[in-house]
Amino acid sequence: MVPIAFAFVTLSAVAADPKPVEIVAHRGASHDAPENTVAAFKLAWEQKADAAELDIHLTKDGKIVVIHDASTKRTTGADWKVTERTLAELRTLDAGKWKGERFAGEKLPTLDEMLATTPRGKRVFVEVKCGPEVVPELDRVLKASGLKPEQTPVISFHANVIAAVKKARPDLPAYWLVSLKKKADEKKTAEDLIAKAREIQADGLDVSASDVVDEAFAAKVRAARLRLGVWTVDDPAVARRVAPWVSGITTNRPAWLREQLRK
Repeated sequence: MVPIAFAFVTLSAVAADPKPVEIVAHRGASHDAPENTVAAFKLAWEQKADAAELDIHLTKDGKIVVIHDASTKRTTGADWKVTERTLAELRTLDAGKWKGERFAGEKLPTLDEMLATTPRGKRVFVEVKCGPEVVPELDRVLKASGLKPEQTPVISFHANVIAAVKKARPDLPAYWLVSLKKKADEKKTAEDLIAKAREIQADGLDVSASDVVDEAFAAKVRAARLRLGVWTVDDPAVARRVAPWVSGITTNRPAWLREQLRK
């Protein structure tokens, strides 16, 4: 009997190659650098993150830009809707100064630029914040990057996006993002989530690190041969609790959290 200390994509993988939990840098090393910028990604790799996560939207002229919000206001000061501006217009904004003068001049990056920072053996989780209309351009960019499909898993809260990605690129890992409430009022059972994941052909679930995620929940997801990740964890106590059961932990502080897990 293999110990339940580590959770992986498939049961056979658990038996064959147990390994530590994957540390995923949320929007890059976003505690220390401006989120979703090249600077944040480069710092994530310096901090030895196993993977990094970013968010994408589609611009007015059909290009992919890396930004979390539908508006540029929070990270640039300019209240522009991404869908109403061209990439060239968006690139005139400063997306770094809000985090400190040393980051002044950081631009809203393209997905191409972010992927180009990826070291050998590392992964980039691409979160689609818009709809399925992004899939053709996303497919083009990912193929042009030269990275292997397993290095660029796609994640989204939108089930129709996951379904569209898997239809266009069955070889591309795609994980469905789900926000879980506390156990007291949670109505999304593991069985419900697994059924929906199978319906949309998802390869795994990436869920908020609520107390719903326990050993029994994780075991059910593993038994369904789905990867299980959690987000966004900057609390060492929460990280230690879930680490034995999940494949990945997304955090704003990759180096710091890894050190806390070693204690």
